[in-house]
Amino acid sequence: MKETGSVKFGCDQVAVQLAPFAGFAELNRYRRTLVDLGLIGVDANGVGFGNVSVRDGASAQFYITGSATARLPELTPADCAKVIAWDFARNWLRYEGLIVASSESLTHAAVYESDPTARAVIHCHDTKLWAALLNKAPTTPRSVEYGTPEMAYAVRRLFETADVKTKKIFVMSAHDGGIVTFGKDLPEAFGVLEHQRSDE
Repeated sequence: MKETGSVKFGCDQVAVQLAPFAGFAELNRYRRTLVDLGLIGVDANGVGFGNVSVRDGASAQFYITGSATARLPELTPADCAKVIAWDFARNWLRYEGLIVASSESLTHAAVYESDPTARAVIHCHDTKLWAALLNKAPTTPRSVEYGTPEMAYAVRRLFETADVKTKKIFVMSAHDGGIVTFGKDLPEAFGVLEHQRSDE
């Protein structure tokens, strides 16, 4: 079981150097904007928050920013991991790369599984927007902690029972400030977030 930072899953790491991948430059650009806005970063206790992922072509696999990278202003491919398999029931995933995959990897996997058109996912923190959207936008239960199989299952249920596929945003009620948006690409996922922030 990996315990780096707030990672709670078991995993198999394929320790290989990741080459620059399709979508990396765009991922870095949008992540840099999120850092500049304070939506990804490090809290007062030194704990990093926020992550970004992009789907790998037509596959279900995806690239995600690594654990404990929120403090970095700029990423290299080595600061990302490629998630190639997962199992919610076992709280497990397999990834390629030299850095531990983000603690929210199972949550991102649940989005990609639930919406085949989703090609990018943003998990950020915005306390003001979170409070405004809590239980108004699709929201996971208060009893469900982030980075757990229960969160992955809760996300799946939102796709089955709420209009999250249309709204492309949901709130993590037990994860203060935690908001997830997604879309057909990073511009759409970021646009959903910006639209909600401008309405706030």
